[in-house]
Amino acid sequence: MPAAKKKPADDPLDELSYEQARDELLDVVRRLEAGGTSLEESLALWERGEALADRCQRWLDGARARLDRARDSESDSESQSESE
Repeated sequence: MPAAKKKPADDPLDELSYEQARDELLDVVRRLEAGGTSLEESLALWERGEALADRCQRWLDGARARLDRARDSESDSESQSESE
């Protein structure tokens, strides 16, 4: 019997790719903007949205740090080549 497909909300946040987290966040925002949910559901959606936004930001911060390290490493290599 095939495994049941998990809903995005069931996935641990740290296992979501940036794109998955962003797409789920957009869905949460659409649902909140559309209204028609109970207060309890709205609060749960808000909390999930905050967690997803934090996940996206951490992913972007990590990507920025990797790019900065690569750029710094490239600059160091160029500086060493010029001084030889």
